[in-house]
Amino acid sequence: MTTQEMLQKVDHTQLKAFATWEDIKKLCEEAMQYHTASVCVPPTYIKRIHDTYGDKINICTVVGFPLGYSVTAVKVAEVEQALADGCNEIDMVVNISDVKNGLFDKVEEEIRRLKVACGKHILKVIIETCYLTEEEKIAMCRAVTAAGADYIKTSTGFGTGGATKEDVELFRKIIGPNVKIKAAGGVSTLQDLEMFIELGCDRIGTSKAVGLVNQETIEEQGY
Repeated sequence: MTTQEMLQKVDHTQLKAFATWEDIKKLCEEAMQYHTASVCVPPTYIKRIHDTYGDKINICTVVGFPLGYSVTAVKVAEVEQALADGCNEIDMVVNISDVKNGLFDKVEEEIRRLKVACGKHILKVIIETCYLTEEEKIAMCRAVTAAGADYIKTSTGFGTGGATKEDVELFRKIIGPNVKIKAAGGVSTLQDLEMFIELGCDRIGTSKAVGLVNQETIEEQGY
């Protein structure tokens, strides 16, 4: 797989609390130059990106981020506002406390409500694998599938760990045929990027992919 083909699966990400408009513009311009799948940005920047770049940019944002414990009504409101502002894809964080308490039906219902709010737009469900047991990960694979979400996503990148080969392999065994996989958190080399794509991930969330490709080009040219 070429680096360009890999970049087409990347959600080019800038979610730092102190991200400036200059940071976001740089992200968007890189996304357009390298044809990444989307930019994944804080909700506060959606409308400004849409007003500035229009349909040149596929905008993804986060909901209930990064801790997941907002009540469902708040998450639904976040989705509705994001879509109204021009967002196309939503990455939601599940209520991790509910998962740890074994309230899997409640988590499934929240995902279902957010998918209804998303309608035809893509919903990715972050389950934050670093905090979960294998049994809880399996339960979340089933909940994401049953609720009709489009993707299951490993991590926020703000937890104690990120995507792992073992978690993606587990997802592939359990999720339904209509659910895709997004790996995020700790994808920091081109080898990581290639590995997760080869494992079956349809999307990769990272802030580093464009920089890695640029560095590889520099090294190949001997600069």
